[in-house]
Amino acid sequence: MELLQRVQRRATEMIRKLKHLSYEERLRELGLFRLEKRRLWGDLIAAFQCLKGAYKRTGEGLFIRACSDRTRRNGFKLKEGRFRLDIRKKFFTLRVVRHWHRLPREVVAAPSLAVFKARLDGTLGSLV
Repeated sequence: MELLQRVQRRATEMIRKLKHLSYEERLRELGLFRLEKRRLWGDLIAAFQCLKGAYKRTGEGLFIRACSDRTRRNGFKLKEGRFRLDIRKKFFTLRVVRHWHRLPREVVAAPSLAVFKARLDGTLGSLV
């Protein structure tokens, strides 16, 4: 991951107009996220698609929805599924669930993927 971060940093330095800015300011000017946020963004989109039924077979047991009105944030809390054979899926769920719980209700209750992406972009800046 560190290698990719250096490549992204170097690529943004090649833009002459932005060369005098800091790395964070260059990313902001270009409308990009740091690589950690991009990975999280993709993971949250995949989780949303799993929950909406886009991956019927592969995403079936990944998350268990624990709906509750007693929560402060979004009301769509998730529990991690149990996996014995494919450990990578477990890592995906552990990465996603913590951030999913921190999303506002209007983001997780989005009616479509396009709306979810737009709302997630606005919210992601304060998550990581």
